[in-house]
Amino acid sequence: MSFFLNTEDGYYSLTTGGVVTVILITALLVLLPALLQKKGGQDASKTKGGFSARQLTFSAAAIALGFAFSYIRIIPMPWGGSVTLCSMLFVTLIGFWYGPKAGLAAGFAYGFLQFTQDGGSYILSPLQACLDYIFAFAALGLSGLFCNKKCGLIKGYLFAIAVRGLFHALGGYLYWMDYMPESFPKSLAAIYPIAYNYSYIFAEGLITVVILMLPPVKKAMARVENMAVQA
Repeated sequence: MSFFLNTEDGYYSLTTGGVVTVILITALLVLLPALLQKKGGQDASKTKGGFSARQLTFSAAAIALGFAFSYIRIIPMPWGGSVTLCSMLFVTLIGFWYGPKAGLAAGFAYGFLQFTQDGGSYILSPLQACLDYIFAFAALGLSGLFCNKKCGLIKGYLFAIAVRGLFHALGGYLYWMDYMPESFPKSLAAIYPIAYNYSYIFAEGLITVVILMLPPVKKAMARVENMAVQA
């Protein structure tokens, strides 16, 4: 065992020190543009990376809310993943507000936070960790591809969570097929990672879209968007 990792039966998991380190690195990634801006004496309205102070503030708040809501698990899944209370929406909002560049950066940081959830996740290999956490949650930022489209928030949200599911399914094929339950039909074994991962992702997606369609929520989202993107 090292300061950062526990080793058990060929699996790796983060120690408390490892979790704290990852959280600190993630916070630094989120705040680094603002720190560079202050050090370099840039205009206060824009950071060196091209993000304004308003964008950084709203993005950090959205990431924090997404992480907090990811603990509200409506349906926990037995082998990882869960239907949460709209946690993915908060991260996709960043891409929708500020475009795919900001969205991908926020999703990347959010993936590191998800990696630390519940004391750190088991790691089979670096690629598995990237597929299940870094790439999968960074994909939520792809909502930014629809930021100027009609009904762009819902379209971008659905597209982003679908791409997230692709990374989880690929990781399932490569690393988690041995965990397929005996009760799952053997004739459908080839689609098990797809069925498993998209079951909870699309269930949460359906709940989120229904909530977004409610008139009071529409009005509230419009007000928040106006505050987030105003010059």
